[in-house]
Formats: sequence, C-alpha cells, structure tokens
Amino acid sequence: MLSKIVLAAAAALCVVAPAFAQSPVPANSATPEVRGTWLTTTANDAISTPAKTAATMKRLRDIGLNVVYIECWKQGYTEYPSPTMEKLIGVSMKVNGAGALQRDLLHEGTIEAHRNGMLSIAWLEYGFMTAYAGTSNELTALGEKEGWLLRDKAGNLVGKKNGFIWMNPLHPKAQQIVIDLTLDAIRLHDLDGIQLDDRIAMPTDMGYDPYTVELYGKEHNGAKPPENEKDPAWIQWRADKITEFAKRYAAAVRAANPTLIVSVSPAPFPWSLENYACDWPKWLAWTGEARWDEFVPQNYRFNFERTAASIAEAFPFIGDRRKDLIAGIRIVGDGPDMPEKDLMQSIEFCRKEGLGGHVHWFSRGVLDVFPEELKAFYNVAQLGHAPHPARPADWRKPPIVAKETGEGAWTVSVEQPGNYRVIALRGTDPAQWVTVESRNFAAGTAVLSISDASAVELLVDRRPAK
Repeated sequence: MLSKIVLAAAAALCVVAPAFAQSPVPANSATPEVRGTWLTTTANDAISTPAKTAATMKRLRDIGLNVVYIECWKQGYTEYPSPTMEKLIGVSMKVNGAGALQRDLLHEGTIEAHRNGMLSIAWLEYGFMTAYAGTSNELTALGEKEGWLLRDKAGNLVGKKNGFIWMNPLHPKAQQIVIDLTLDAIRLHDLDGIQLDDRIAMPTDMGYDPYTVELYGKEHNGAKPPENEKDPAWIQWRADKITEFAKRYAAAVRAANPTLIVSVSPAPFPWSLENYACDWPKWLAWTGEARWDEFVPQNYRFNFERTAASIAEAFPFIGDRRKDLIAGIRIVGDGPDMPEKDLMQSIEFCRKEGLGGHVHWFSRGVLDVFPEELKAFYNVAQLGHAPHPARPADWRKPPIVAKETGEGAWTVSVEQPGNYRVIALRGTDPAQWVTVESRNFAAGTAVLSISDASAVELLVDRRPAK
C-alpha cells in the first residue's frame, strides 16, 4: 500500500510552466534535431517486459536519440488503462503479443524514456483501424453491430488493399472514440506529445457503408457515391471530412494539455490522398488550437536515392514549415535492410535540406542492425546529446534519486522547486516503476514514507497545473 509523502521542506511554491524557446547551444555541441524511433510490440522484443523496456531506453539514449514514439493503441485495445475502452467494450487495457505481460505499456515506456532524458510521444498506431483481417475483438463486434465500420462496394469489412477492418473516420461515434481514448492517455501520463499514424484516413476502395452513402446523398441531392472509387471528387469529399476531424482532434488535444507536441506520421503525398483520402498538406496552414506541430511522412524506401526522392515530394508545399517536416526513414521491415551508407546519407540529406530531424523505422534497426554505427555517427561522446528542437535542452532532467534511511523512509534533496512525479521500484519478477503520486515540491530536503520499494526517484512532471 502506498503511503503518503511527508514533506520536511517549506510549503510548496507555485511554478509557472516554462516557455518552449530552445536553450542556447554551446559551441562544438550537437545541433538541435529530432532523433527518434518507433517502439512496437511487433517483430521484436524491445518492450516485451519491463526489464527489456528499461534496457532499451538506456541503449537508445546511449546511441544518441532524444525522442521515442511508444505504441499504445493497437488491434482494438489501448495499452494503457482507458476509461473510454472500459466503458465501451469492458476491456480497459490489453498489451498485444503472444504471452504478453499485461501492463501499462505507455506508463512504463514514458517513465523509462524520461529517466534517460528522452521525450515520450504516445503513438496511437492503429488510428481508425480495429483489427487485422481474420482476427476478432470486442471493438470490431460493437462497430459492426452499431454500424460505424467501413465497407467496400461488395459490403466487405476488409477491402482489397489494406487488409484491415476500419472504423469509419466520417462517423461521429468512431471519431469520438479516437478523441476520447487519446484524452485518456493525456490525463493519465506526463506525455511530451501524441502522434497519429497513417491510419487517420480511409482506404479509397472503402466508404460504401450505409452511413457514408447516406451522408454523401444528403450533400449531393440524393446521389449515390460514384462506382469509380478513384473518382477525384469522391476521394476529395472523403478527404475533406477527414481533414475536418483532424482539426477537431488537434483542438481537443490542446484543450487537454496545450504543452504537447501534436504529431502525425502520414503516407507521403500525393499517394496518401490518392489511396487513403488523406490530404495532410492542408493541415500545414492551421494555427492556434488546430495547429499540428510535426509531420513525419513515412519515407520508407530501401536506399538513399529513393528515400531522398520521397522526402523531396513534400518540398513543393511545405513552405516555411520545413523545420516541422521530420523524415521517417526505414532501416528494417519487409524486404532488405537499408544499407549503412544509405542510412547515413539519408540523415545528412535531412540536415542539408533544413528539415527538423528524422525518425527511424523502427527500434530494431537502431538496436540490432546499426547501434554502433549510429552511435559513432551521432558522436555523443564529443558533441553531447542533440536537444529536441521543440523543447529546451533540460526539458527532461535526470531523476532525483532518493536515499533510503530505514523503515520505509526515504530522503530526497530538491534544488529546483516545482512539480515532480514520485516513482518507486516495486517487485522483483519483473520489477516495475510505479507512480506514487505527483505533487509540488519546495526547494530543500523532503522525507518520503514509501514502503516495499527497492528504489525511489523524482521525475519532473511537465503536465499543466490544474
């Protein structure tokens, strides 16, 4: 049972959240850039246990990364406790993978990322997808019953291209589900951002379900959608509806936490529009509450030449937001691995063209294929870690380690007053960090009363004060 924290310091002080201006970069140090990777439960074991997650985050930081995108929404389940999903399908959380230990993967990954000085982005990988073809889950069953799944012209839930079952991104119920489960993650965890994938879209062979047909008819004098799924006006109509949702989604995220990085990782344009009715270049113009901060197109090609060409597809419309364009670079996946020389050339191309950085698909490539090569390339030993361009260099400070003084008592010295998350390491097989509580600490020495813990630390909590 978690005990209360007894402060020995003076009353807590009110702290104003810092601005996002980048701290000055010392001479002969790494230039700020996004250096990230995606962490998934598929095709690797990097986050398969708490111990592996801890080791993975330390290795990624040692190699030179500064941000991780952590899978947390997959195959119809959140991988963190979601009141929305509990109410909707009776399952608040389920980590995917055979024999996977059921745990809050987002909490675990975020804690370990922050302990190692990296930003944590909640990667809502599946977007509007509910399940892979041939699999079933509670969300798919509910959507089929209530009529908010997509169908093709033949009435199939799985179209001829994608191989997945989709919620209808035009349907209010489906839209609200995606918004609400995102807000659950924001309220629960001290995140640095959220990212939607290329599944905030609609395969263009879909959209012939009763809801979409009726909606189209209401706006087209009772006409039915064109039989030609590639009809440009029909594609654009669907894309414009998804664009409206994207604006509403960003506003909901900012209302919950205006400090978050709002990110999307779409397919490259115009392929994204032609095949998935996603017109994401239109999102670049938005400001204020509808602003999207980061665009990470999936430039997943096998060599440098094709990767550079894919990245350059965005240049005609990126305008003055080139620093917000982050290249998604493929190291591993279906087919051959990216050669080392081509990977480094791709990163250098991003720098030469003034992009904000790069994100590696995916962590297996960073950890198992080119760990030493990337470590040497980033040259952290001499240049230090590159700050994330959207945050001050000390945004995620090292944890403050508490000292055990006996009988469940711990002392901790706080130099900088502010909000901190108190975490405790509990259990042995496997040991996991749990959050005791988050509160405001004054400068000075605090005495913590926490039983049954093998370690206790304080992490800066960047969530806005309530």
